This record gives sequence, C-alpha cells and structure tokens, in this order.
Amino acid sequence: MAIDNAVGPVLRMCEEVDAVVAAIRDDNPDTEIEVIDRGSYVRVQATDKLVVTEATLQEHLGGGFQIRSLEGMLSSFAGRITTSSDRIEWQTGASRKTAVR
Repeated sequence: MAIDNAVGPVLRMCEEVDAVVAAIRDDNPDTEIEVIDRGSYVRVQATDKLVVTEATLQEHLGGGFQIRSLEGMLSSFAGRITTSSDRIEWQTGASRKTAVR
C-alpha cells in the first residue's frame, strides 16, 4: 500500500513499540495507518495527519509514561511535527524527514 502525503514517526525498535502503535491507532480511529517493520525500526504512517496523546500512551504503557519519553524513541519522522505537553502531531506541510538525536 502506498500512502500519499505520508506523515508519522519512525520508532526505534524497543519493547514499547507495539504499545505505542496501538496508542496511535486508538488516537486516530478513522485513519488508515500503515505500519512497516524494518527490523531495527518501525515506520508508522498515515495520509496528511497523525496524532498521539499522552493519555492514550498512558493507557497502553502505564500511568507514569510521559509524552517526552516518546521523543527518545523517535529516530526520524515524515511531515511537520508539533509537540505539546500532552500530544504529538505529525502533519503535511513543509514535508521533510529529520533525524531526532
């Protein structure tokens, strides 16, 4: 499946990756989401916009999980990223892929 205007995170492979993907799916219920497992990383993408909230991440990863912990799991992303204290959003715009270090 090829997604037009694909946006979303590229997550380093870790124990929490399945729970993060589940949280992203929950926060975007009417969105077709593609998950590509490349072994050492997982690309999660959708068309135009993708969101994940701290509350949903906590449902899947435990109440102590903080949104800033997700940023440490990102190796890259597609689209423009907007972060706040309780959510991360990827959307089309100045489309570029940027490594997070």
